[in-house]
Amino acid sequence: MAAAGAAPLLPVTTAEAAPSVRRPDFPLLRDGTAVDVFVDATDDPAVIRAAGDLQADVERVGGVRPRLVHTVPPRTELLVLVGTIGASPVIDRLIAQRRLDVSRVKGRWEASVTQVVDRPLPGVGRALVIAGSDRRGTVYGVYDTSERIGVSPWYWWADVPVVRRDTVTVPAGPFVRREPAVRYRGVFINDEQNLTTWSRRTQEPDKNIGPKTYERVFELLLRLKANYLWPAMHPYSDFFNKHRENPELAERYGIVIGSSHPEAMLRNGVHEWQPWAEEHRNPDGTLPVYDYTVNPAVISDYWRARARQNAGYESSWTIGMRGLHDSALETKHATTVPEKVAVMNDIIADQRRILAEEVGPAAEPQIFIPYKEVLELYNAGVEVPGDVTLIWPDDNHGNMRQLPDESERRRPGGNGIYYHLSYWGRPRSYLWLDTTQLSKVWQELRRVHEHRVDRMWIFNVGDIKSIETGLSFCLDMAWDVDRWGPGDVEDFLVEWAGRQFGRRYGSEIAAIRTEYYRLAAQRRPEFIDKAVFSTVHHGDEAGRRMTDYEQLLDRARRLGAKLPEAYRDAYFQLVEYPVHGAYLMNLKYYWADRNALAVRQGRGAGTNRFAELAEAAHAEEQAITRRYNTEIAGGKWDGIVNPYPSEIPKAPGRPAVTRIPRQETAGLGVAAEGNETGAGRPLSFSSYTRDRRFVDVFNTGFLPLQWRAEPSAPWIRLSTTGGELTDQVRVWAEIDWPRVPQGTHRPTLTFTGAGRSIEVPLLVADDGERARRRARGFVEAHGYVSIDAAHFDREVPRGGARWRTVRGLGRRTAAVEAVPTTAQPITEDLTARAPELRYRVRFTTAGTFPVTVFRLPSLDERGKRRLAVGLDDQPPTVLSGQAIATGNRGDAWARNVEEGVEKLTARVTVSAPGEHVLRLFMVDPGMAVDQIVIETGGPAGGYLAPPESYRRT
Repeated sequence: MAAAGAAPLLPVTTAEAAPSVRRPDFPLLRDGTAVDVFVDATDDPAVIRAAGDLQADVERVGGVRPRLVHTVPPRTELLVLVGTIGASPVIDRLIAQRRLDVSRVKGRWEASVTQVVDRPLPGVGRALVIAGSDRRGTVYGVYDTSERIGVSPWYWWADVPVVRRDTVTVPAGPFVRREPAVRYRGVFINDEQNLTTWSRRTQEPDKNIGPKTYERVFELLLRLKANYLWPAMHPYSDFFNKHRENPELAERYGIVIGSSHPEAMLRNGVHEWQPWAEEHRNPDGTLPVYDYTVNPAVISDYWRARARQNAGYESSWTIGMRGLHDSALETKHATTVPEKVAVMNDIIADQRRILAEEVGPAAEPQIFIPYKEVLELYNAGVEVPGDVTLIWPDDNHGNMRQLPDESERRRPGGNGIYYHLSYWGRPRSYLWLDTTQLSKVWQELRRVHEHRVDRMWIFNVGDIKSIETGLSFCLDMAWDVDRWGPGDVEDFLVEWAGRQFGRRYGSEIAAIRTEYYRLAAQRRPEFIDKAVFSTVHHGDEAGRRMTDYEQLLDRARRLGAKLPEAYRDAYFQLVEYPVHGAYLMNLKYYWADRNALAVRQGRGAGTNRFAELAEAAHAEEQAITRRYNTEIAGGKWDGIVNPYPSEIPKAPGRPAVTRIPRQETAGLGVAAEGNETGAGRPLSFSSYTRDRRFVDVFNTGFLPLQWRAEPSAPWIRLSTTGGELTDQVRVWAEIDWPRVPQGTHRPTLTFTGAGRSIEVPLLVADDGERARRRARGFVEAHGYVSIDAAHFDREVPRGGARWRTVRGLGRRTAAVEAVPTTAQPITEDLTARAPELRYRVRFTTAGTFPVTVFRLPSLDERGKRRLAVGLDDQPPTVLSGQAIATGNRGDAWARNVEEGVEKLTARVTVSAPGEHVLRLFMVDPGMAVDQIVIETGGPAGGYLAPPESYRRT
C-alpha cells in the first residue's frame, strides 16, 4: 500500500487518534466478502447518500460492493454503523450506554468520531462506528474512512488511481475529527469558460454546467471537507437556479449555496435581471434599470422571489448590492459617497426585511462583501448589522486588502475572506495554472486567522482544474490552520503528493512543485511578456531562469517515467503539464526576446534561428494542451484546459518575431555580457563570487566563417576558442583563480574572423584565498551587494514582536516576516523598540548608495505598509510601501502584483571601506521581505535581484 498508493491520509491535528491499546484493525473487506454498511433511514439524506459513496469506495478498492442496509442484521460478525448524534437511534443508544465516547464531538460543528466497538448491539460481534455531531460531521467521518482505505478526494477530478487490494482494513481507533478552524469553507467557480466548454462536451450536451456536473463538484467539496459553494455565474454558463435540480441536489449533499459579490440574494443578475425586467415594465412601458435609486420596488420584488423560492434550502445570503455582472454599483440619484452610503444602508434594511419575512430564522449566514467600490462605501460608513458576516476580499492577486479592526473582530456575525487562486481582470489575468506560491497562501491565511477571521473562507478557483494542489492546501488550512508552520509548508506537499502517488514519490514531487511555485513567484507564466527578464545581465538572467525550468522539467519527466502506468494520467495533470506548460510559455518569450535582441545587434542567420525556436516552443505548448484535452484519461477532459480562452484579457499568446532575408555575406559580431551590443562594459570577475561570464560571438550574415578567440592572460579559461560559425556561439569565460596574481587586472579577449578583430575588456579583482576564507558577512563585488533577507546574521526581537523566516516564500528559498501580524506599529525610537534584523556587509568602496528592499506586496487600506533600513548607527530611513489596491493597469500596485514584489529604495552612507552592519526594522507588522540590494557601482540591471553576494558559510 505504501509502495504504490495511499499513505496515512489524515494528519494527526486535523483528525486526532486518541491514545489507546493497540487493537486489531477492522476489516471492511475480507475473503471476498464486504461488511454491510448500516445507516438509519431517518438520518439526514446527506448522510445516507455519503454512506452510498462508502459502498462505492470499498468496491473501488476491493472489487466487492457492500450492502447498504437500514435495518440492523439480526446476526452478523461485523458491521459498519453510520449515523448522526440525535438523528440515529442506534448511535444514541451506544452513547447512552457509554459504549461510544462523543465527549469531544457532541454539540460541535461538523465533528465526528470513528472507532471500533465490540458487541455494540445484540447479534453484532464488532462494529466500525462513524458518528457525527451533525449531518456534515457524519459525512466527513465517512469520507475520512474512504481516504484511509486509499480513495483520494481527487480520484475522479484528477484520475488518481485507487490501489486494488483483496483485504481492506481500517485502524480500530478511536479517531476524532474535531471541529474546523473555519466554519464555512468553500469555492467560487468563476471565469469558468473552460469548465463550461468541458461540461457541455462531456457531461451534459444540453446544458452549460448543470446537475450532473454539480454532483461531481459537491462530492469533491465534501471529500475535501468543504461545505460551501458560489456556483458558476458568467454569461456562458447556466445560472444555478435555472435547473431546479441544482439547489435540491445541494441540499441532498449537504452543501451550503451562496453567491458572489454582484449576486445579491442568490440572484444571478447577468441571466435573471433582463427577463424579470421584461415582465415588470414601468407604467410607461420602459424597462426598469438595476438601480435601487430608480426602481427600488421592482428590485425588491426580484430579490423577494428568490428568497421565497430557496427558503427551504441551507443557503448563504449575500446582502448589499453591486451592478450587474461584476460592475460597479449604479446610483443615478446618489452621486456623492455619503449619498451612496445612505442608499446602501436602505438596500441592506430592505433585504433583511425580505429574509425575515420569507425565510425566517433559517436565513443565515448572511454575508456582506465589501469588494472594489463597495469597500470604499463600507469604510465611509455603511452600517452592516452585527449578525452579518463581513467577507474581506484580497486584491485578486493573493494580498488581503484590509482586515477587521478590534470592534469588527467582536461582531457576532464574525468575519470571512474572499481569496483568489485564479483571476480574470486587471492588470493581468491568471486562469490557466495553479501558480500562487503555497507559502504565500500560508502567510496570508495565517495573518487572516490571527485577526480572528474564521467564519467563512471562500476561494476563487476558476475552472477547478489546475488548482487541485492549491485548493487542497487552502481547505486543509481552513480545517486546521495550525497544522503547518513557517518552516514546513513543503511538508504539506510531501504528504499530499504521497496520498496521490505513494509515499516513495512524495518528497520528490514536493520538491518539483516547490521549485515550480518559486519560478512562478518570480513571474507567473500568465504574466510573461516581451522584455521582462534580461538576456544580457547576470549571466543571461532569462537564460538562467530557462535553465532552471529545463532542469525542473527534466526532473519531472524522469520521475514520471518511474511511476506505474496507472498513475501517468494523474501525474500529467497534477505535476508534468503545469511544469511543462509554464516552461514553454517562458521559453517562447525567451527566444522571442533573443530574436529582438539579435535584430538590434545586427545578427544574420541567428536572428531567424531564434524566430524558429520561439515558434517551435509555441507549437509544442499547443501540442501538450491538445494531449491534455484529447488523450489524457481517454479524452475525459476535452476542453478543460486552454491557456487562451476567448474572454481572457491580456493573455500571453504567440510572441511576434522578426525574420530577415538571406544575404550571401558573412561578418563577425560580438556582444559581451552586460552589453546589448558590443563590449563597452567590461566583464567583471571577483575572487569572492568566482563567476563565469559570456560573450556571444555571431555571424552578421548567412555564409559560414572561421573565427577564433585568444585571451591576453594564461589564467583565463574559455569554453571554446574558435571554429566555423554559421549563426552564433556563446563563449563562457572563467578565471583559474589559483594562477591569478593578487590585485586588480584588466586583461582582454580578442575575437577575430571574417577580416575583423574585436577586443572584449575584463575586470578581474583578486583579494586572495586568505581574504576569501576570512571574510565575514556579504562582500561587495561587481558594483553591488545582494542579500537574501533570510540570511541575516542576527535577529533582535523587541516588544513582543520579531522577524521569522518563512521557507518557500518569495523568489528564492525563503523570506522574512514581521510577526505577530496583530502587533502595534512602531513609529518612534526604532533602534530601541522595533524588531530588527542585522546583516554584516564588507564594502570595498565608500560613498552614498541606493539600497533597495524587495518586500512582498501586502496591503492595508486602512493603515500603512512600512519598514525601515539603516547602516551601522545612522538613523534608519522609514520606507512606505503601497497600501491600497487601485485595480488599475500600469501603476505601482499593478507593477507590484505582476512582479510579486515591491521595491522600496533609500540611501545609505558608507563612511569607509570595510565591515559594516545593515539593519532592517519592523514598523508595521506583517511585512515580508525577500531580498535587499545595495548598488555601489550604478544600476545592477535585470528584472530580478542580482545573484546573492558571496558570504562565507
